[in-house]
Amino acid sequence: MANGNGKKNKKKIIVFSVIGLLVIVLVALVFLGSRRETIIAVQTEKVQRRTITQIVSATGKMQPETQVKMNAEVSGEIISLPIAEGERVVRGQLLCRIKPDAYQAQFERAQAALAMNQAALMKSEAEFTRVKELYAKKLVADADMDIARAGYESAKAAYDQSRASVKEARETLAKTTIYSPMDGVVSQLNCELGERVSGSTFTQGTEIMTIADLSRMEARVDVGGFDVVLVAVGDTARVAVDAYPDRKFVGTVTQIANTAKSTGLGTQNEVTNFEVRILVHTPPGVSFRPGMSLTADIETETKPNVLAVPIQSVTVRMPKKDMPAPEPQDAAQLDATKKKVEDKPDEVVFLVKDGVATTAIVKRGISDDSYVEVSGKDLEGADVVSGPFKAINRELENGAKVKVESKPARHIAAAAN
Repeated sequence: MANGNGKKNKKKIIVFSVIGLLVIVLVALVFLGSRRETIIAVQTEKVQRRTITQIVSATGKMQPETQVKMNAEVSGEIISLPIAEGERVVRGQLLCRIKPDAYQAQFERAQAALAMNQAALMKSEAEFTRVKELYAKKLVADADMDIARAGYESAKAAYDQSRASVKEARETLAKTTIYSPMDGVVSQLNCELGERVSGSTFTQGTEIMTIADLSRMEARVDVGGFDVVLVAVGDTARVAVDAYPDRKFVGTVTQIANTAKSTGLGTQNEVTNFEVRILVHTPPGVSFRPGMSLTADIETETKPNVLAVPIQSVTVRMPKKDMPAPEPQDAAQLDATKKKVEDKPDEVVFLVKDGVATTAIVKRGISDDSYVEVSGKDLEGADVVSGPFKAINRELENGAKVKVESKPARHIAAAAN
């Protein structure tokens, strides 16, 4: 019985000894692991001088620089339409004729009224001349003179009104025939022969066609309110037209809208843009058409020979500055100053030397698609951390231990391009 209890106690001692040893080993591993420094894997790039071209990108449509919409100014049936959509026309060429019968009759009535009033004026003028001569000899009374003068003036007013009516009727009749106001192409034809159109002097009539000069095309793009202040007339633009996917065309900014246009007004998706027009230099063999979709990269500023780092290298960190112990009377003021300083983050890059990353405060300048201009102390020729994004954005701090790795192949290819 005693021997059985002794064996049990011996087993318990062995079990507890093993458990205790395991606990000691785990505590030791945790303690040693906590004291081991974390080494962050990064990629670096030399800070070099480059030429930076700042670009504002925008999308839009291709449109003719000059186009005229031909609207009916009189109502009637189209009796002649000797052109087709896409046809080239010259200034003064007949485009459309509207049935003129009613307007011809109106013109002839106005002419007849003019002839009648002209005869009445001649008669009244002769009578007024006769009475005026008699009045000079004091052979007629003042009342007779007044009646003759009034008759003449009334006849003259009627004659002038008739002349105006003839002029109006002639112009209305002329509007039944439409001629091309410019050399160009019929880019859009909205009506057909025999169709009835409406129009008047006071309202916009039926749109019959559009004449456009396709030899001078412009890109009309929408630029956001934050970017439009960077764009100036005369800036160079590189235009990529969807219809020509492997080419880029050079253009020049010719006009910037003064008034914004908004979409989605009053909603969360409200967008405010300004229209920018870019005259595109069309090379031989290229045929742009109105409405083609495009993307324009407007080169707003170029700076040669400036220090530049990859865009992703610049991040922000809250400043860590040792504040002097405040005197009792200035404590509240210094606390407010300290809070103001600490609330504003610094723009920094991380420079690597001997396996250690140090923060360097920088000031941004202009940027292109890949690099941003920076200014700061001891930057030129230094190795700046260019990736990964997670390390730059969150993990790295001043004095962190790092291990420099080579860039992935896709990054090397992108940098070469």
